[in-house]
Amino acid sequence: MSAEPSAAADRADAVYLSPHLDDAILSCGGRIARECAAGERIVVLTLFTADEPATPPSPFATTLARWWNLPPGEVMRARRREDLEACARLACHAEHAGLVEAPYRLDAAGRPLYTSLEALFGAVAEADEPLVERLVARLAGIETGRLVAPLGVGGHVDHRLARRAAERARPDALFYEEFPYTEWKWRAVDRALGRRADWRAETIQLTDVELVARREAIECYRSQVPALFRTPARLAKQLRRALRRAGGERLWRPLSPSPSPAR
Repeated sequence: MSAEPSAAADRADAVYLSPHLDDAILSCGGRIARECAAGERIVVLTLFTADEPATPPSPFATTLARWWNLPPGEVMRARRREDLEACARLACHAEHAGLVEAPYRLDAAGRPLYTSLEALFGAVAEADEPLVERLVARLAGIETGRLVAPLGVGGHVDHRLARRAAERARPDALFYEEFPYTEWKWRAVDRALGRRADWRAETIQLTDVELVARREAIECYRSQVPALFRTPARLAKQLRRALRRAGGERLWRPLSPSPSPAR
């Protein structure tokens, strides 16, 4: 698939921008379930969905396949199938942009840009700067509907690139706080916001039906749930705790356009 604008996204009432094959559903599944039940056309546009290279570019990339218990060469294919199932569970449309995920991206000399977990949550590589321009062009081509993008909670480079592109392409974009990063890192939401006074929170209380829909959709990501939560029971517990702490499922609207606090 290409990163060009699609008719599916242009016809949507809302486009949820997901860096990876799980982020939007993990973080906004209840809201998506509500909007779909109300008859809205919702698209989950996942950016980094291309097949991994046949030969892992680094030991770190090999480790990821082991974490997810997927054979080399099947990682992204399996994850795309999981995403299609999760989106179908919520009755939203899945679109895969076909860009290369951070652990598999290379510089002009063929060297991997991110070779450790620390690098993945560290500085954005200079070689990734042209990718921001490509994402801006992709998002600017979506002419209709709301754009809901990741806030960058946790600091993953792919999430931060997606946020930077959304800020530049769509000044009216809303931003979601990424679960489970919200549970893993102390004050991670505050760090991503910069100054809370610059933002307005838009929070909804999930019904029991919407909460179950979100949890069941997350469980479709079978390769990810054990690595992220260990068991479905722990997933359910962390999800309830996150909603209780935030007061519901929360989006953030900037009061005025401003650059991301973490570049």
